[in-house]
Amino acid sequence: MGWGLYIIGDEILSGRRRDKHFERVQQLLAARGEVLAWCQYLGDERERLIAAFRASLGGDDIVFSCGGIGVTPDDHTRQAAAAALGTDLVLHPEAEREIRARFGDEVTAARLELGTFPRGADIIPNPVNRVPGFSLGHHHFVPGFPEMAWPMIEWLLDQRYAAQRSSGYHESAVRLPGVRESDLIPLMQALETRYPDIKVFSLPSFGGEGMPPHVELGAKGPPEQVRAAFQSMQEGLRAAGHAFELLPERPLGKAGG
Repeated sequence: MGWGLYIIGDEILSGRRRDKHFERVQQLLAARGEVLAWCQYLGDERERLIAAFRASLGGDDIVFSCGGIGVTPDDHTRQAAAAALGTDLVLHPEAEREIRARFGDEVTAARLELGTFPRGADIIPNPVNRVPGFSLGHHHFVPGFPEMAWPMIEWLLDQRYAAQRSSGYHESAVRLPGVRESDLIPLMQALETRYPDIKVFSLPSFGGEGMPPHVELGAKGPPEQVRAAFQSMQEGLRAAGHAFELLPERPLGKAGG
């Protein structure tokens, strides 16, 4: 199981609006000891959305989808999610109650359409205007507006997934000046074999701004595994005669954080 994120909207891909969801969802997950496994940007194109949802709904990832759940002609997320499951859209009774409570005598057919979700969906409360999002199993669809989407995602994390928080996710790295990335591959492979729960990464840089070309080499994963792997990494670098500089540690999250 991993955590996934869809960010939907032509306005993001065209540059008309700047995406803010990716960074915020990273932060919300990191505070709970989790990290994204993947993120995908999609335009408002129904067939492409159907294909993406069909693929991810067939897996076991927990997925957040931001955007496209309105009722204007360029919103296709609700319809695409229904098509991906081979079902229809129906007015959700709880969504209807929320929408009627929000708009009172000003309820219209168009506003009620905001509560039509794929059959079998559950609602996600919207603390801003009471127009809910919806969940299909572990897929959660929220508006594109950050002020609505973020508290809805946080509610899901705390209400539905609090018990699934990990023991934490950690990252430690060193900077190696004047080293070729290819020279580090045997050590990286040996570390991943010895510590299968961690990932080893390398980030080469051409340098600049007073810094020479270098490689950042590190390990990320569960804290205890990372600490052990990072110690072995330093021993391996010293044995190979590589000088290195320790970089600040990055605790990416802790359970209950």
